Amino acid sequence: MIFAYLDAGSGSLILQAVLGGIAGIVVAFKAWKARMMSRRAVAAVEDTDSITDETALTSEP
Repeated sequence: MIFAYLDAGSGSLILQAVLGGIAGIVVAFKAWKARMMSRRAVAAVEDTDSITDETALTSEP
């Protein structure tokens, strides 16, 4: 037989650890998402710059 006792302090500690873990996962996901969006924005700017440079080189005055 196993006798285990969880008082209010233990339950509170467990709840706090679970909620902290969930909050950490949410923050990590948001940071990852922001990093991916910024890379996509940089790639889009580089693509439009290369298109503009190519049209400037091929257009005649």
